[in-house]
Amino acid sequence: MTDAREQLVLAAEERFAEHGPGVSLREIAIAAGQRNNSAVNYHFGSRDGLIEAVIELRTAAMEEARVRMLADAVGTDLELADLVRILIEPMLTTPYAQGSTHYARFIEQVRTHPAVAEALRDGDRWPAVRKVTTMIAAELEHLPRPTRRHRIAAMSTAMFALAADRERERADGRRYLGVDELVRMLTGMLTA
Repeated sequence: MTDAREQLVLAAEERFAEHGPGVSLREIAIAAGQRNNSAVNYHFGSRDGLIEAVIELRTAAMEEARVRMLADAVGTDLELADLVRILIEPMLTTPYAQGSTHYARFIEQVRTHPAVAEALRDGDRWPAVRKVTTMIAAELEHLPRPTRRHRIAAMSTAMFALAADRERERADGRRYLGVDELVRMLTGMLTA
């Protein structure tokens, strides 16, 4: 990633987190130190391309963490809470190890944006997430299929919101929920 491109991605992550996906591309360019108002279009083609670049910057490492967690669990009986932990723990640690301060709030803001929805439909893009959600669905096999889908979708929505709240609290120096408590809450949503 070039310096200008990287600065645009980092500025976009912060601006989208604070102001939503409708923030002006000009504002992002200014925050990235770019004098050219067309910098986003030049480097990413569009707002959608910029959103995808932020997601790709963070999710590749999160996917690697999930793959490692799944590999470490080979030969063990994973319970529902273990699977939820594999989904959420990398989201609560990996972006910050990379220096992010706004990733959870960013993803909360853009999760329903068409660029994100399209990426989520691409089953090959995040194979570890796909595998874990398939395993979660198998743990809920006693429920009708539509109910399983709704619960997993609701758990995902809650996961993004709780991670964003945790990030806000952390940034403000307030006490925030630990991973174990978040895993219990999200698992409870699935099994209620």
